[in-house]
Amino acid sequence: MRLSDRQQALLDRWLPSATIVRDHSWGLVGTLVLELEQDGERYIAKAADDADHHLAREIHAHRNWLRPWTVRGRAAELVRADEGAKLLVTRFLPGELVEGAPYEWAPDTYHQAGELLRVFHEQAAVPDDEYESRENARLLKYLSQPHRIAPGLVERLRTTVAGWPTPPAVLVPTHGDWQPRNWLIDDGTVRVIDYGRAALRPAYTDLTRLAAQQFEGRAALEEAFLAGYGSDPREQAAWERNRVREAVGTTVWAYQVGDEAYEQQGHRMIATSFGSRSGG
Repeated sequence: MRLSDRQQALLDRWLPSATIVRDHSWGLVGTLVLELEQDGERYIAKAADDADHHLAREIHAHRNWLRPWTVRGRAAELVRADEGAKLLVTRFLPGELVEGAPYEWAPDTYHQAGELLRVFHEQAAVPDDEYESRENARLLKYLSQPHRIAPGLVERLRTTVAGWPTPPAVLVPTHGDWQPRNWLIDDGTVRVIDYGRAALRPAYTDLTRLAAQQFEGRAALEEAFLAGYGSDPREQAAWERNRVREAVGTTVWAYQVGDEAYEQQGHRMIATSFGSRSGG
């Protein structure tokens, strides 16, 4: 992906003498992430293509929810943003990616991550009587899209979802992709990046990725995280429904963007979550 003419013009206006230090883009989706330098200061510019629907969430999070982290130096400060152009610029946040580093398996990393998530979640609590119904509809929509989930399993999923209860939920600001690939560590301090999935959801949804990955077979990491968070937000029935929804969403999305490793993780998530509890 390249910057559009509009994005380039805005960036030239906001940072007229900036030079590119590094391209941090993933390449799977239409988002460009550039590390820039101007007058001895470093910045991150993130630009999205016309098909993107995540950058607006990221801008909203920066403007409304990140203060509990930015005042602690745990998240990057917003410099400029233009929702229409799908472009934002933040100050550079130093640190090494936790994923793939020894810190990924250190209990202190998870204790800090739990503390950070708690202050993020505590900002607001919004009752929502329709959340469960919307999420069930979203799961069924995923199943109607191209994927490689076995047809027989698809029918079992549809039948199960039809029988799920739809109780009221309480929504809080959530990161939406809370896992080590979105954490940095700098001199022992955990920091947070990437808010493209930030939205109001139940608090327990931010534990989904960790439960399927780093917490598997590693009780010490889960215990450290919950100690930092201060409690366990997972009510069993709602948690199990969420695990199935996230498993299906992961599998379908990964197939559509061509991430085979992540797609296989999604299939494992379906086998684990749907196999362990198929009811409400």
